[in-house]
Amino acid sequence: MADTGWRNKTSITEFVLLGFGKVPELQILLFPLFLMIYMVTVVGNMLIVVLVVADQHLHTPMYFFLGNLSGLETCYSSAILPRMLASLLTGDRTISVSTCIAQFYFFASLAATECSLLSAMSYDRYLAVCKPLHYAALMNGRLCLQLAAGSWLSGCLATLIISSLMSQLTFCGPSEIDHFFCDFTPVIKLSCSDTNLILVLDLLLASLCTLFPFLLTLLSYIYIIITILRIPSTGCRQKAFSTCSSHLIVVTMFYGTIIIVYMLPKSDTLRDLNKMFSVFYSVLTPLINPLIYSLRNKEVKEALSRLIHKCVAFSRTQASL
Repeated sequence: MADTGWRNKTSITEFVLLGFGKVPELQILLFPLFLMIYMVTVVGNMLIVVLVVADQHLHTPMYFFLGNLSGLETCYSSAILPRMLASLLTGDRTISVSTCIAQFYFFASLAATECSLLSAMSYDRYLAVCKPLHYAALMNGRLCLQLAAGSWLSGCLATLIISSLMSQLTFCGPSEIDHFFCDFTPVIKLSCSDTNLILVLDLLLASLCTLFPFLLTLLSYIYIIITILRIPSTGCRQKAFSTCSSHLIVVTMFYGTIIIVYMLPKSDTLRDLNKMFSVFYSVLTPLINPLIYSLRNKEVKEALSRLIHKCVAFSRTQASL
């Protein structure tokens, strides 16, 4: 009887992303703010990618993973912010069901890939701090490529399964999504099909792609901190911790907000704050990452200085011709 009920309803073809409300004054303020965030995010992350590729001093496992992370963050922001900016500029909040599912796919696959990349980066730091004599042999070029490729492939394939099942669902209304992008839970709630299978698969794949890498990252840093605390010299302890601090800050911000949004009980207070926390991990984290790595990392700043000098010298050479 339930099947007959939803089959008799008219399927909707569009959703309405409510975003940040319908206050015109707020939309006017948010557009330039998010536009600036998006531009700085893309420029900052792509600059790190260029530095890692162009500077020989950064051809190490740590910066190889950092280059992957920065490229991912550029795509991550591009999966959400352009659509949000268009909505803020035009006032059109509608999005087709197929486009909504496609946005979810790119967002979720990149988020799952980031979890795996952060785990690979923490393993790299674990080997560097806890097994320094064997680091070069263990973290070789082949293993770096395997870890990076595995991260991208696992994130894309796991989310592809969920997105394929979502595309077969029927949506009969209501059509309003109280979010600024197409996330899994608010979209699934609008379906009038049987969602038991997709919910079970989502829980399973989310555990494999996010919880498992998180536990590996947590375990790596437990060993790292224990090893650092055993170093007798204060100067050596500070130097060892400085090599991991930037990555630890990124991991804390990323997983901290994700845990608040997706794993904590949905109390009234947290429900009201979820949208704000979603902005933090989906919009602000990609912005902050390059700032953390560039401002706190001497090697990145030196590589940037060398790149600027090369560009200036090239410009002077061209001008003299």
